[in-house]
Amino acid sequence: MLRRARHDGGVRVAFTLEQLWHRVPGGTGVAALETAREMVKLDGVRLCGVAGTHPRPPDVPWASPIPVAPLAGSGARLYACWLWGRRPAVERATGPVDVTHATTIIPCPTNAPLVVTIHDLAFIHAPEQFSRWGTTVFRRSLEVIRRRAALILCSSSATMDDCARLGLSADRLRLVPLGVTPPITPSPETIAATRARFGVEGDYLTFVGTVEPRKNLRRLVEAVACLGHQTPLVVIGPPGWGDARPPEIAGADVRFTGRLPALERDALVAGATAMCYPSLREGFGLPILEAMALGVPVVTSRGTATAETAGSAAVLVEPTDVEDIARGITEAIARRADLAAAGRVRAAELTWGNTAELTLAAYREVA
Repeated sequence: MLRRARHDGGVRVAFTLEQLWHRVPGGTGVAALETAREMVKLDGVRLCGVAGTHPRPPDVPWASPIPVAPLAGSGARLYACWLWGRRPAVERATGPVDVTHATTIIPCPTNAPLVVTIHDLAFIHAPEQFSRWGTTVFRRSLEVIRRRAALILCSSSATMDDCARLGLSADRLRLVPLGVTPPITPSPETIAATRARFGVEGDYLTFVGTVEPRKNLRRLVEAVACLGHQTPLVVIGPPGWGDARPPEIAGADVRFTGRLPALERDALVAGATAMCYPSLREGFGLPILEAMALGVPVVTSRGTATAETAGSAAVLVEPTDVEDIARGITEAIARRADLAAAGRVRAAELTWGNTAELTLAAYREVA
């Protein structure tokens, strides 16, 4: 067995980053990267990135701010080895560490105390919205976490409650909300040029996120059709999985941009009348916080983690009720100025610096 680290340079942490090579790194990739970027500024901690062996670095937006040491295998094969073969231990790549942080729900073998981040447990509530392999991996991950995790970091109270209901002991759960990087507000000229590129004129709505079933896009499109005026819905984000792309619905004008560079995404969001995010289930809801930071009114789901993230700065709707989603959009348009101001205040309260501080506190607790 590899020995634990012995040094005086603070807590040495193996920090998993395999998700950066996923086809869609998603929110778990954003959270890991932004936490790492803030944590390298802190005293008393040293992050050692670890992932599988890949022929090339991740795409530029997902470049790691810390060196990443390779383990044998990658992707699904590496996850299967971790979960069922109990190898390879991360120390094979990093050397001895004080703590290992699995930054997604998939835990890794280690000789050090294990900290795991769980953003959401949507696969428990709606397994039909995930692949059979994905659900198998996530369920096995929960079994391993239940046995081996020293601490479990949850992005929201909603996720903490889900964890507790599934038998993960409350004394191991810690609330670590995510944050937002203050964006540079695009200039009117940049917004106009980006709108022109995508053929968007006049008022329009946006949705930002991976196109997958739990995002509830079909009902959102139906709600847009109910508005009684031809307001385009611009869907910004990569295709995910499942039958998530809504069919054509009379009275709805829907435009899919696919994944966009951050500058173009922010320009389209900043120019929108409102950002609509009536997701059925989330672990936190980064897109709504990013829209708020740009001063854009937000419509999102009540009774979910996104409502928790939004606080009182968004219009909340019942996500399974098309008419209520339409009502929320109409209200957001009418209250645009005050919602924009409230959203900026709320976004300023949630920072990646705070996420990093809370994460470091967890490391120190178990190291």
